[in-house]
Amino acid sequence: MSGPTLVRVNANDPGVTAEYLQSVLERDGGLIVEELISKEATARIREDLKPHFDADEGDASGFFPKTTRRAVGLLGKSDSCVTLALHPLLQGVAARMLTSVFHHWVGQERQTAVSRPQISSTVGFQVNPGSKQQGLHRDDIDYHVEDGDRPMMLGAVTAIVKTTKENGATVVIPGSHKWPSKRCPYDHEAVAAELEPGDSLFFLGRTYHAGGANTTTDQARETVGIFLCKGMFRQVENQYFMVPPEKAKRLSSEAQRLLGYGISPPFCGFVDYKDPMQLFFDVNDELTVNL
Repeated sequence: MSGPTLVRVNANDPGVTAEYLQSVLERDGGLIVEELISKEATARIREDLKPHFDADEGDASGFFPKTTRRAVGLLGKSDSCVTLALHPLLQGVAARMLTSVFHHWVGQERQTAVSRPQISSTVGFQVNPGSKQQGLHRDDIDYHVEDGDRPMMLGAVTAIVKTTKENGATVVIPGSHKWPSKRCPYDHEAVAAELEPGDSLFFLGRTYHAGGANTTTDQARETVGIFLCKGMFRQVENQYFMVPPEKAKRLSSEAQRLLGYGISPPFCGFVDYKDPMQLFFDVNDELTVNL
């Protein structure tokens, strides 16, 4: 009997909507979206990230294999990564699953605060021959998520080269987002998310996954991960240092807010009691928070 598999859909199929992706993610914890971006876009990203992969000396903590090279702060390093992060399908499902609506009193006035998703971190991965598999983990451990909590994070790992089980494709345990925290994950429960360039693995922060082992001798697995979180929680990768205001000024206001420069209402993220979008970028629109 075959084990669980990941649903595959095509981004160009009119029936593949954010609502449909949400339904699959809520059921399975992950799925593969084929042709999310073009092969031309993957080639541009690969070119943009090559010098950063080459400069990385590896992870001293041991969380990533020593043979894995990383590039971080991708929205400040590649315009094509900005386009990827703003893809309507990714943003659509993130908005549906990570937007928080909170009702609260200020004196005798009932107010509603809407907190939209933001970047938690962005990382390019180059898994080189000889890399061992990561330990299976959940990404939302950074936020101390408890059993029964609503989704905190959404990840999208997009291939910029062909990724196979042999060269270290991400492995995922479908359905593990529903497991209680006390349940331990095992490698035999995971399936490899094999991707063509431009395909993307979407998964929830509570879904167990890991970078796979690269057992080849001549292939590097290269992917880019866009990880989104609820807007009112601290980012894992500090976007304000990775993409500081002088770099962020050239981006759209949508990308600036995705990096976390906007306020998460009612007050989270202000500078000198002003919305940074207004203070640094002179943006005054319907999402600007006036304190």
